[in-house]
Amino acid sequence: MRALLMSNSTNAGGRLLEHAQGPLRELLVGVSRLVFVPFALSDHDGYTEEVRQALSPLVDVVGAHTLSLAEIKTAPAYFVGGGNTFRLLKRLQDDGLADIIRARAARGVPYIGASAGTCIAGPSVRTTNDMPIVEPRTLSALGLVPFHLNCHYFDTPAGPRQFMGETRDERLEQFLEENDSVVVGLREGAWLDVDGEDIRVGGRHGGKIFRRSRAPEELPEQGGLPRA
Repeated sequence: MRALLMSNSTNAGGRLLEHAQGPLRELLVGVSRLVFVPFALSDHDGYTEEVRQALSPLVDVVGAHTLSLAEIKTAPAYFVGGGNTFRLLKRLQDDGLADIIRARAARGVPYIGASAGTCIAGPSVRTTNDMPIVEPRTLSALGLVPFHLNCHYFDTPAGPRQFMGETRDERLEQFLEENDSVVVGLREGAWLDVDGEDIRVGGRHGGKIFRRSRAPEELPEQGGLPRA
């Protein structure tokens, strides 16, 4: 399997996908056409056009909402965009696209995810930051990687606490109390480059890996992902 799993699609002060042009170019070598899945946002046409412009130097982009299932089944590559994870997962399940994309990615068709599109690459969406604005059939996701993902991860600020709700670390620790899994928290600007069983951390700022009953470990900004 080949995948690029980005924490976010836009860095602060930057343009859409500007920060990830290098790994996107590498992943899409030999690919002339990409199917973009815009279902995490409500404006499918507008979202697809933004991605089309951002990726125009690399590949032609067509929106999944304009294609038949037969056409989506033969896509040379997939890019699943960000937005609300629950809305995205529900649409993929309702339209039968989850099974299609899962099977195609397993056969080596390149998969690109950003934010919600990255979250659904894990076993479930239980570690998303989003509100369940709709109810999918199940929280089980694509399962392209064996660990859960938390995008837009941020560290607890040092010093006296001003916000008294749970920190991101505390929320992920609560998840691990109920689920014996591994969670990779990706800070903004970071991504995972997946090539079969070889998974490497790229971009800026890295992230953390969370395991049950163990202190979180820092991910390197450039280097191999620690094994579960």
